[in-house]
Amino acid sequence: MSILRTLLDDIPIPQMVRIRQKFDAAKVEDYIGALREELKKPGAIDTIKAGQRVAVAVGSRGVAHIAEFTRTTIEAIKAAGGEPFIVPCMGSHGGATAAGQIDVLHHLGVTEEAMGAPILSSMEVVKIDEMANGLPVYVDKYAYEADAIVVINRVKPHTAFRGRIESGIMKMIAIGLGKQKGAEACHQLGFKYMAENVPAMANIMLNKLPILFGVALVENAYDETCRVEVLPAADIERREEQLLIEAKSRLPKILFDQIDVLVIDYIGKNISGDGMDPNITGRYPTEYAHGGPDVSKMVVLDLTPETKGNANGVGTADFTTKRLTDKTDWPATYANGLTSTVCAPTKQATTLENDYYAIKAAVKTCNILDYTKCRLVRIRDTLHLGEIEISVNLLEEARNHPDIEILSEPYDLKFDDEGYLPK
Repeated sequence: MSILRTLLDDIPIPQMVRIRQKFDAAKVEDYIGALREELKKPGAIDTIKAGQRVAVAVGSRGVAHIAEFTRTTIEAIKAAGGEPFIVPCMGSHGGATAAGQIDVLHHLGVTEEAMGAPILSSMEVVKIDEMANGLPVYVDKYAYEADAIVVINRVKPHTAFRGRIESGIMKMIAIGLGKQKGAEACHQLGFKYMAENVPAMANIMLNKLPILFGVALVENAYDETCRVEVLPAADIERREEQLLIEAKSRLPKILFDQIDVLVIDYIGKNISGDGMDPNITGRYPTEYAHGGPDVSKMVVLDLTPETKGNANGVGTADFTTKRLTDKTDWPATYANGLTSTVCAPTKQATTLENDYYAIKAAVKTCNILDYTKCRLVRIRDTLHLGEIEISVNLLEEARNHPDIEILSEPYDLKFDDEGYLPK
């Protein structure tokens, strides 16, 4: 590391200021009460018959209150006389193993004890059909054997393509319920065709499987539930298209169009399928999505505990730390690329010994003449953009923005004895 220190020691790190970004904070205060009311409407719980075994599909994303939403749905199924069980609905996540997917659910608080229902996890699938373009359609074997299926998920913009249906109930049916083989099949022709293939595959599954309804959630910019809707199977596609428009309008963002260096403390599969949401960073894994700020250099510092070593997304950053790469489960990370066919996010970014030198490396390479003028932004992760840090060079712009509040005086970033930032 000596030559790297020689190259980087004299590179300045700008002073920082803490700010608050203001977004529409409207949310559903009694989100569980809202779900209970939604479950009573026609086409929801009333479609469950006594004695039916009901598969409740739960994914791997960090959906707000997912454990409470799952437990409430299970309680309603039981009250109707159904026999619910949980199926991990997450494609290849959890290292594409049955045990790994149970572990992912546990980290989200979805355990058998807390939910009052067994978790049946398997990577075995059943082929139920074939699309017109030749892609096979698979479904989890436990869901296939169930008398009824219920799907719970958040609706939001996808990280790698644009379409009228992106990430939500339809995608969870097509890719999540299909496990690794289903996810692989849906991705096989690439993201260029995902806007067509996701709804087409999901519609085949809706027609062939006893999917009763979906619990669709929309979140505000503060990662809080702002809409809860139960969508009967026949309404899922139509209504999800409308919910996606709302979700896009509520997406948080960094309120600066051009950033020299973006520092992200944590990435992980519980944050985004790409570790960090490209809709926030402006760094997309494919050419089929767009939006976000113009970021010259990006640094990711660490993995969330919930991601269990899956560092998918690190390859879209320019720099990272030895701490992150030491924590990485590379086979689990590579499984994402092999399944999605997009391998750039699973590559190892240029790795420095610690946060201190990773940030300096980004400043050195951000293509500005005067390093002291670096426009640097630091965020915890792409789900939490309320309070963030900006360099003093962004201060005037921040003062003139109606949705930004300055919270501190300028200060130096403090690194510990090993060169890491306290988080």
